[in-house]
Amino acid sequence: MDFRNVKFEEDKVIIEGVRNFNIKQILECGQCFRWDKISDTNYILVAYGRVIEVLQNDDEVVIYNSNEEDFKNIWLNYFDLERNYDEIKEVLSKDEILRKSVEFGYGIRILNQDPFEMLISFIISARNSIPSIKKTVKKICEAFGQKIEYKGEEYYTFPTPKDIKGATLEEIQATGASFRSKYIVDTIRNVNEALEVKEDMINNPTKYNERPEILDFDLEYIKSLNDDECHIALQKFMGVGAKVADCIMLFSMTKHSAFPVDVWVKRAMIHFYVAPDLSLNKMRVFARDKFGALSGMAQQYLFYYARENKIEV
Repeated sequence: MDFRNVKFEEDKVIIEGVRNFNIKQILECGQCFRWDKISDTNYILVAYGRVIEVLQNDDEVVIYNSNEEDFKNIWLNYFDLERNYDEIKEVLSKDEILRKSVEFGYGIRILNQDPFEMLISFIISARNSIPSIKKTVKKICEAFGQKIEYKGEEYYTFPTPKDIKGATLEEIQATGASFRSKYIVDTIRNVNEALEVKEDMINNPTKYNERPEILDFDLEYIKSLNDDECHIALQKFMGVGAKVADCIMLFSMTKHSAFPVDVWVKRAMIHFYVAPDLSLNKMRVFARDKFGALSGMAQQYLFYYARENKIEV
């Protein structure tokens, strides 16, 4: 990114001449649940232990409650600002059908979010609406996260695995997670056990003759796998099927061939490309064959277009 277009002032970062960036489209395309909308161009969001306010005026984006260090270490990557979306859109727009969705969601970017937060959030997403997901995630943060104040309001970080380690089934149920609560408790346990064993292996390398199976739940290890292996590995977590695994891969593990198929993407795929009786997995395979390494980007454009235009089949 050309830092000549970035100004660092007291408690804010100003980015000028931003291309392919629309804060409403980025936050409301189903990939993120930690935002409060002030207006279509003004949002407050919580990520990576920080609260920021983003205000967009055409091609100028101001990030309030931030500084140069956080911008370079967190927000530059979080908003995927070093990726050339002109090139992505040019490739995807060669598909005449997809071009309309790309033009409609011109400002969408894939956020690079925390894997543990995405794992828990998308387990909650199963058979759930975005408002309900946001509500449950917020309650989990209020119960187990760290409090941050901004403009006289209280916000809470998403808990780390250690923060939420002691959560009981009843406490998770109280957040509205419903039948997903047991999946979340099991996931928290597995992630923490993997972290503890990993740390013990570093401190006591001679103690282990072979790699413990619990390390299959190490999110850093899963992220290091190739796309297909990552997809399979994530489904070892309770409550994680093919669609949820694709979401976690795409929004926190930089696996851009992932193609999550939810109700809106299914409608878009049937509307534009495939027969109504095609299974979700066949839709996923079709899309990955068609869009390749950019399947995840294509999915986001299709999802946003289908939902905003209320496409019916």
